Amino acid sequence: MTADELPAWRATVDAEKMKVLALLLGDPNPLHFDAATVAAVGLGDRPINQGPSSMAMLANAVRAAYPDGRLTRLEVTLRGSVAAGDEVVVRGLVTGREPTGAGETVHCELTLECGDRAVLRGLADVLLPAS
Repeated sequence: MTADELPAWRATVDAEKMKVLALLLGDPNPLHFDAATVAAVGLGDRPINQGPSSMAMLANAVRAAYPDGRLTRLEVTLRGSVAAGDEVVVRGLVTGREPTGAGETVHCELTLECGDRAVLRGLADVLLPAS
């Protein structure tokens, strides 16, 4: 890891948490909780993670890297999906820093990887308080 890299953030996509999130989001799409539906449409044999949950993984990685910071921007491009049981890793790179009246804004590029695939790419800004 270089000074410009964020620590890698890792997780396993949990099928039970996906079911709960589908209920909380009011998302009736069976692709997120019914393996038979996923198979019937030719997308594999495991439920597919919700987009907002995958986006939250990027936010979790930023929060882990900067626990005192405040995420002020998160722009995400979906490039693929992850399924229940997948191991994912978020990697990040600091692309710039700007002093502000309240501290410093750190600009980051983020990637959610699943195996050798980049399934999300994002840009984030984090406001760090003045020391």
